[in-house]
Amino acid sequence: MEKKIFSGSEIVIKTLLNEYVKYIFGYPGGAIMPIYDSLYDYSDSISHILMRHEQGAIHAAQGYARSTGKVGVCFTTSGPGATNLITGLADALIDSTPIVCITGQVSSDLLGTDAFQETNIIDISLPVTKWNTQVIYAKDICKSIQKGFFIAKNGRPGPILIDITKDAQLQKSIFYFKCINKIKNFNPFPIVENNKIKEAASIINKSKKPLALVGQGVILANAEKELKEFLEKTGIPVACTLLGLGSLSSNHNLYVGMLGMHGNYGPNILTNKSDVIIAIGMRFDDRVTGNINKYAKQAKIIHLDIDNSEINKNILCHVPILGNCKISLKKLNKLVIKSSHKKWLKNFLSLKDKEKNVVMKKDLNPKNKKITMGEVLKWINLYKKKNAILVTDVGQHQMIASRYFNFSCKKSQITSGGLGTMGFALPASIGAKLGAKNRQVLCIVGDGGIQMTIQEMGTILQNNVSIKIILLNNNFLGMVRQWQQLFFKKRYSFTKLQNPDFVKIANAYNIAAKKVYKRENLQKSIKTALSNDKKSFLLEIIVETEENVFPMIPSGSSVEEIRLKL
Repeated sequence: MEKKIFSGSEIVIKTLLNEYVKYIFGYPGGAIMPIYDSLYDYSDSISHILMRHEQGAIHAAQGYARSTGKVGVCFTTSGPGATNLITGLADALIDSTPIVCITGQVSSDLLGTDAFQETNIIDISLPVTKWNTQVIYAKDICKSIQKGFFIAKNGRPGPILIDITKDAQLQKSIFYFKCINKIKNFNPFPIVENNKIKEAASIINKSKKPLALVGQGVILANAEKELKEFLEKTGIPVACTLLGLGSLSSNHNLYVGMLGMHGNYGPNILTNKSDVIIAIGMRFDDRVTGNINKYAKQAKIIHLDIDNSEINKNILCHVPILGNCKISLKKLNKLVIKSSHKKWLKNFLSLKDKEKNVVMKKDLNPKNKKITMGEVLKWINLYKKKNAILVTDVGQHQMIASRYFNFSCKKSQITSGGLGTMGFALPASIGAKLGAKNRQVLCIVGDGGIQMTIQEMGTILQNNVSIKIILLNNNFLGMVRQWQQLFFKKRYSFTKLQNPDFVKIANAYNIAAKKVYKRENLQKSIKTALSNDKKSFLLEIIVETEENVFPMIPSGSSVEEIRLKL
C-alpha cells in the first residue's frame, strides 16, 4: 500500500474504514472536532449515528456488536463526554462485548493543567476496559486503533478506549495500514489441551446425572452448532444463563430452562443433584450459583472457558479446559459416546410441571382483572417474527421476558447481564437494528428504565429506525419494590413512580403509540404493534402494580432454596 501524508484526524477515519467499520455512534464536541470534520468527507463510506447522550452512544455500539458479532464503535469528546461512557464500558467489560471508543482530549501541552473539559479518562477508565491508551502523536494513531480492534475482538471480547489529543488530530503523518495478527504479550488463542479433553470425555461418558450449563461464550465463539451436536450425542439436559439464552432453541427437547435467581425451578434444584456439571462459556456468576458454599458440592465440574482468570475464580473445577469453546466442543464431540439420560431428564420435566402449576399458569393465564407481564409475552411469541431479537432493559420485565420469550435463532438475546444497567435497552435496540436490518427488534422496557435514556427516541426519529418498544408499566421500580415487599416488610421507600404520558412523548418523536389498559384489547394491540416492519411503534401496557417474579432464590440462599411463591 502506498504511503501518503494525512492529518491525524483523517488517519482515524481511514483506519476505521480499513477495519470495515460501517457505523459510528457518537456525540461531537470541542476536543474531537477535527475528527468530526474529517468524517464529513467520508459520509458516503461510513455512517455516523448522532445519539442524544454519550451513554446512549456506547449502549448503541454494544447493541450493534451483540447483534452482528462485530466490533461496535463510538466517538465522544473529552471531559463529560468521555466520563459519560464509563457505565457502558463497565457493562461491556463484564458482558464481554467488543467495542472501541475513541475520545477526543485537550492538546498535549494542556494535559495535567485542569484545562477546560480535561479529564484523566485513562486512569478513570482503566478498571472498566480490556485495554486503553492515550495518543499524543499522529504517527501512533493508526497502530493504536488497529491494536484496539485486535484486542477488542480476540480472546474474551471486551471494551477498548483510545484517547487522542487535539494536537495529534491536527498533526500530519504518514498513513500506512498493515493487518496485524498478533501482539506481544497478548495471547488470546490458548491451545486446547488434548489430555484435558480426554479426561473430561471419560467423566462425561461415565456420568449418570450430567447437566450442561451454557453461557454467552458459546454465542461469542459461534459454537451453537457444536453445542447442539454435543448435547444430542450425549443426551445431556442443558440450562442457560441469562446471556446464554438463544444459544439453543427454547423448544429443544434437552433444554430445561434458565439458570439463576429468577431462572427455572428444575435446573436450579437439580444443580445440587447432578453428578457432573459441564460449564460451557459461563463464569459462575453469583446470580447463578447462589451461596457458593452450598453449590454443587456433590458434582464433578468441567469448565470450558477462553479466559483463564475465570477458571477456579468462583467455583473450583475438576477439569479446566482453557480455549475457544468452539474448538473445545469439536474435540470433545469426537470422544463422547452416544448416550441417553431419559430417566434423569424426567426429573426436570417433573419439576417443570410443578413450576407450571404454581407459577406459569398464573403468569400466562391470569384470572385476576389486571394484565400480567407473562401474558404480554405469550402474545408477543404468537405475533413476533421468527428472527426477532429480544432487547431488554433491567428489572422485572427483563426476567419475565427472558423466561417466556421463545428463542429460535442465533444472536437473539441482548440485555445488560452482569452490571444490570437500567436505560440500556432503548439505545441498544437502535444499534441492534442497524446491525441486523432484516431482523425484527423488540425492545421490552419498564417505566423506570426507559426514562433513563428516553431521549434516544430522537435518534429513532432522525434515522428512521424501526423498533418495536413494548413498555410494561406498573408505576413502580418493580424489582426493587419486590425486594421491599419480601425482605423489608412492604416498606416501599421511594420506588413508586408518577409517570408522564408516554404515548404523547412517543408521538412528539413521530413514533406511533398506543396505551392498553384492558385485557380484551391486549392481543389485537400487540398484533398491530408488531405488524409494520418499516415503522417504530411504542405499545404501553398497564400491568399489575404489585406483580412479583417467581421462581426466586433469595440473596444468600442456595440454589435448592429457590421459592415458587411468597
